[in-house]
Amino acid sequence: MPAKPKRPCNKTGCRTLTSSRYCDEHVHIAVQQRKQRHKQYDTLKRDKQAAAFYHGVEWQAARQAALMRDHGLCQHCKLERCITVADMVHHRFPVRSHWHLRLVLSNLVSLCNSCHAKIDHGKIGG
Repeated sequence: MPAKPKRPCNKTGCRTLTSSRYCDEHVHIAVQQRKQRHKQYDTLKRDKQAAAFYHGVEWQAARQAALMRDHGLCQHCKLERCITVADMVHHRFPVRSHWHLRLVLSNLVSLCNSCHAKIDHGKIGG
């Protein structure tokens, strides 16, 4: 298979051909842009209370209890008669809007990464 053709650097005025977004001379621009995006996300969107919760002992215990209850299997795959190991525990009602349900086992469901991605993209119900 032939290699992808090189294209001009994304920096205005730079004519250096590169296989990535920026040439070696201007790659620092991409790093700066990424840092700025993360900084804005951290200050404006990240829920610090929820982040602290997910690193806490209470969540680890609730997560472990949910996985044990579900025998470590993805519950959505199980409904489709497929056996898949659960990679995570999902909140049916989001922590942000239903803080009081964050540790309630009936609000937790064990899922594989694939099913969790489908929930996040609205392809299956939460």
